[in-house]
Amino acid sequence: MDLITWRKARQSGDQGDACVEVARFPEAVAVRDSKDPDAGHLTLTPDTFRALLTDLRR
Repeated sequence: MDLITWRKARQSGDQGDACVEVARFPEAVAVRDSKDPDAGHLTLTPDTFRALLTDLRR
């Protein structure tokens, strides 16, 4: 069984308690709230994740 490695977003430290974690799956990227990791995660295709990051940077 593969272990999922979650990592905190680089910008999370600048946002106080607004922390986001991401994990890489073979064909997806998962995003979750680090304050409530048991609440589940959002799974996105790599293309959708890149589009989300592009929109957030604007």
